[in-house]
Amino acid sequence: MTFKQFLTELFTWWNGNTLGTRLTIRRHGELVGRDELGNTYYRDKRGKVDGYGYERRYVIYNGLADASRTPLEWRMWLCHTYPTPPSQEDYTPRAWQKPHEENLTGTAGAYRPRGSTLSEGQRPAATGDYVAWTPGD
Repeated sequence: MTFKQFLTELFTWWNGNTLGTRLTIRRHGELVGRDELGNTYYRDKRGKVDGYGYERRYVIYNGLADASRTPLEWRMWLCHTYPTPPSQEDYTPRAWQKPHEENLTGTAGAYRPRGSTLSEGQRPAATGDYVAWTPGD
């Protein structure tokens, strides 16, 4: 590990796990599974701690920490909706469920509807249904 990587882990949480998270998981974490995006999921092997009614559950993201990169079945486990992690059960998605897609808002791949100032091409002409407000009207 380079010095730069060490400082990045020590002071930034959005680039993955911090040193404190790594130490907590090493001492108290139990590996539960991995998803198709490379994220790793852990639970606290001590069970219910610190007066919480639930066990603590963790995710270490593969890349930037972005909650939209957590697939539905793992999100349900993290939020204590399902007691059993997807890696320990036979989870089959329903026919209407789509594969997980990352949230692209704020990136170059974001959805830009026709007429948006950020979309490519020329804006369509105004249709005449909009009348600008002027003071005194």
